[in-house]
Amino acid sequence: MKLNFTNAYEVFRSVMISARKQKKITQQDLATLLNKPQSFVSKYESGERRLDIVEFFHITKKMQLDPLALLQEMGFIPDNK
Repeated sequence: MKLNFTNAYEVFRSVMISARKQKKITQQDLATLLNKPQSFVSKYESGERRLDIVEFFHITKKMQLDPLALLQEMGFIPDNK
């Protein structure tokens, strides 16, 4: 199966936004936790900027999220239940 990177990244963005909102964290709150400007969060959430894997793990740690659970939700790794 060929991976469509555009669709996969849309799923990634959607899950990251949803996870932040479920935690009731604003973009500004997250940016403060990350010691970054609010535009950093806005740009990766809007798709203007891509996150690398290190940034992904840093963000999930700051939001107290399980990165593997998020990757499972995104369909990137199988759920072992």
